[in-house]
Amino acid sequence: MKQRGFFDVDERLKRVSDLGDPLEAMAGVIDFEVFRPMLDAALKRSDGSQGGRPAFDPVMMFKVLILQALNDLSDERAEFLITDRLSYMRFLGLALGDKAPDRNTIWTFREALKKAGAIDDLFAAFDRAITHSGYRATHGQIVDASLIAAPKQRLTQEEKAAIKAGKSADEIWDNPHKAAQKDAQARWTIKYSKKKDDAPKGQVDIAIPSFGYKSHVMTDRAHGFIRAFKVTDAARHDGAQLKDIVRTDVMATGVFADTAYRSKANEAWLARHGLVSHIHRRKPKGQPMPENIRRGDRAKSKVRSLVEHVFADLKARMGVKVRTIGLARAKIKIGIANIAYNMRRFVFHRRKAAASA
Repeated sequence: MKQRGFFDVDERLKRVSDLGDPLEAMAGVIDFEVFRPMLDAALKRSDGSQGGRPAFDPVMMFKVLILQALNDLSDERAEFLITDRLSYMRFLGLALGDKAPDRNTIWTFREALKKAGAIDDLFAAFDRAITHSGYRATHGQIVDASLIAAPKQRLTQEEKAAIKAGKSADEIWDNPHKAAQKDAQARWTIKYSKKKDDAPKGQVDIAIPSFGYKSHVMTDRAHGFIRAFKVTDAARHDGAQLKDIVRTDVMATGVFADTAYRSKANEAWLARHGLVSHIHRRKPKGQPMPENIRRGDRAKSKVRSLVEHVFADLKARMGVKVRTIGLARAKIKIGIANIAYNMRRFVFHRRKAAASA
């Protein structure tokens, strides 16, 4: 058996770097210290004068959440992989002898951010860092929404009626342990899938019931970053969220979106704020679509389709889903995923710039 050497860990890490460690690349271009003021304000930890075990560094714990979002990790799986993988330890600044955060510590940290409502400030902090690095939101704002699945509920008709009436889980279930496992804020909705052009005659559009939440985002056309987001239950109408995710403080004045966002109220709001609507027009009822409008919508689709790549990356590559209960926790999970996506996108642009230099 080969005797272990003093530099074995360094040699293994060098090998990981040579193979192209994406976490090392991320740590090399992103200053995670920009999040510290928001994390400190959210956690409000003591100065340690009363004794007790020192808390984990909040920036390191935030990086744990980023790791989870990038790799679709539960708290239990994150605890194991942080202990097991050298690349994860290096990313978090942990040595072999350091204690890694366990699943309860990770859950408690995320809960603290939820209670403080810190996710909007954390998202805004990295957006400012992106902008200060030269990646301003230009060439248009692309708006869309995507369903994010949540664990389905098994409810009686009476319980369903109580949820529809707006009652909370604590009001519906007397048992606090049962109430904690019931999501009274997620909703069912119907997702329609249009039939293909070559579908057999007589086949109709497919209606797919879905349960969970909606992630509403605005991405900039120039660089593909998520510049604003909002999380609602799945039954909320997309168009009603336009005012909350379109930004009036960026250089991109054109707004691209599908027909769900076209309404007189939205068009008037965009005009009042000096924004140009490139929202798809609806087909006249019972009449063919005028050719000029059809061509215009086709040109808008080429731009609007860019946001589909964002959702594909979030859901297919990063595996974004909601394993938690309630809207506030769903917002934390989806918000962290959006930040993690922007970080990967930032690394991509940095590498691209370095290659062309």
